[in-house]
Amino acid sequence: MGANTSQVSDLSESQSIRTLIGPDAISENEPFWNQLISFTFTSPTCSADAKLLEEAVIPLAKTLIQNNPRSGNFGALVRVFLSRTKELKISTECQDQLFIWQAHNALFLVRCLLKVFIREMNEEELHLQFSYQERAPGTYDSICEDLLEELVCNLVHLIVEVPLLDITYNILFEAVTTLLVLMSYQLFHKEVLKEGLIYGYLTRGQCLSLTSRLVKTLLYNFIRQEKCPPATHVLQTQSDGGGLLYGLASGVASGLWSVITLGGVGSRPGAEQDQNPLPLSNQSLLLLLVLANLTDGLDCPNPYRQAVTCFKNTQDSSSIPSPQPHTFQINFNSLYTALCEQQKSDQVTLLLYTLLHQNSNMRTYILSRTDMENLVLPILEILYHVEERNSHHVYMALIILLILTEDDTFNRSIHEVMLKNISWYTERVLTEISLGSLLILVVIRTIQFNMTRTRDKYLHTNCLAALANMSAQFRNLHQYAAQRIISLFALLSKKHNKVLEQATQSLRGPLGADDRTALPDYAQDLNVIEEVIRMMLEIINSCLSNSLHHNPNLLYALLYKRELFEQFRSHPSFQDIMQNLDTVIGFFSQRLEQEGSDLSVERVQEVIKKGAVALPKERLKKFPELKFKYVEEEQPEDFFVPYVWSLVFNSGVGLHWNSQGIELFGMDSP
Repeated sequence: MGANTSQVSDLSESQSIRTLIGPDAISENEPFWNQLISFTFTSPTCSADAKLLEEAVIPLAKTLIQNNPRSGNFGALVRVFLSRTKELKISTECQDQLFIWQAHNALFLVRCLLKVFIREMNEEELHLQFSYQERAPGTYDSICEDLLEELVCNLVHLIVEVPLLDITYNILFEAVTTLLVLMSYQLFHKEVLKEGLIYGYLTRGQCLSLTSRLVKTLLYNFIRQEKCPPATHVLQTQSDGGGLLYGLASGVASGLWSVITLGGVGSRPGAEQDQNPLPLSNQSLLLLLVLANLTDGLDCPNPYRQAVTCFKNTQDSSSIPSPQPHTFQINFNSLYTALCEQQKSDQVTLLLYTLLHQNSNMRTYILSRTDMENLVLPILEILYHVEERNSHHVYMALIILLILTEDDTFNRSIHEVMLKNISWYTERVLTEISLGSLLILVVIRTIQFNMTRTRDKYLHTNCLAALANMSAQFRNLHQYAAQRIISLFALLSKKHNKVLEQATQSLRGPLGADDRTALPDYAQDLNVIEEVIRMMLEIINSCLSNSLHHNPNLLYALLYKRELFEQFRSHPSFQDIMQNLDTVIGFFSQRLEQEGSDLSVERVQEVIKKGAVALPKERLKKFPELKFKYVEEEQPEDFFVPYVWSLVFNSGVGLHWNSQGIELFGMDSP
């Protein structure tokens, strides 16, 4: 690349690059390497720039693949990088920017080449590319080193050992990105990989002892949300324009040399919109999710999942040692704050799901917070904009709600949190509403969207399960929330009648008519709708049985639309659950009749409030408590591994993969 290279177009013209990929071996001690890794180049952070870089590197990498068995230059480049990482921590303490800059450049070259290698060859062939060395004719190479393993372990060491400062930001980002690239073999396999060379390096051997430190560092990178340092961190030349090592400053009029900056100096105009302002935070989170979702090995569980499952709060003063391996402590308050602030991205929602589902310490902490609205509101906003979100993101948001609603304290407390002017809720002005009522409104809206658009039974099930978990704790429901519950029932009732009519008509068709083939579909549709209606009746019944006097608005809406329920009174699927509704409707209807006709809304509400206290509870039949618990399906990796890698594919900073050859997921994946 050399000192004067600064643009993608210069790559193929660079004499240093030509020498690197050529057939002639270059000794690791030659001055060539210092020249090669002394360049300024804006590392891409937007997909368009990453694509340009990838297209420029591919032909160069293919030439190196052909010549490397003879020259061993790729292995030499890796060794040059490794030799510099040994002193990286000292360089950081000494503020040796030049040394860090060159180490970064070497790793950047390795990463760019590796990305093409991985696309072009399997792991065994990649391993060979690392093993080729220059040898004198007739000599036998007895060095028994595994350079690929050394690189992987070195990258992990670098991430956990080197402190995050402005001068180290870019090399830490590059180390995280290179590990992601090394693991990207998964993209090119339809089945979920359960073994492999790189998998083995990361889950066994030297890296195993660093598991908890790596997970902790990646989490802190996410928590810190450090922005990419400005391009003012530069290497200053002497005032006479000379003196910088290897003559790097020659030809630079300003007398300043930029360290490689992510999307900094030399960015394309207009590229900012596509850039991630937090590249290290984003990339660290993606790597953490990839590691946490590795499958268990044939002989050992995934250590990264173990670490994610068992870490504790730094405030936890418990002296009881954890029986789980790879445990560590982290500041839960900082992690909670970061989770609340960053919920708009798929990967942060997925991290929240992972922690809630797998880490009981974190789940207990989250449920104990008195500011749950900071976490729940962003989740509700995701669901509210369901049309703009991919289905996986919506699923994760819904499952998070389902897990939260498994806790009775949560279900009670959300009705005590009052909110004002929810700007993103545009269907109706909500000047003041409880978090619980807003949650109900958003979940019902999701159900209605699903009924008219996607018709996904899984989505329905999770929405209804969350409402069911909450139902016994419904308190002081907002008038609009109460109306929407009954409106949803009205919609289901209407749909039920329509499908019933269609099924009946198909039965009446002439003998031999093709229409009869549609009957099983109608029967299935009817079965699904009746299941949902049954669930809605159970939710209403649960609220009436457990908190009748706390919900006058729901009683009002129920009485106002009482004719909706008449058709289900004698239906065999609903007779038992309708008993309580009949009792409540009959009791309050009688009281209202006694008050006379033409009652004002206020008077009706007054009658309802008094009646709610007067209704004997023993007149209502007891039903088992409605409680649903989220359970991951068998082989969850079949869902999560493609999902995580689709996030890397779409959101990895400065990474571009050609969609051709991607086997793990279809191109319409999130």
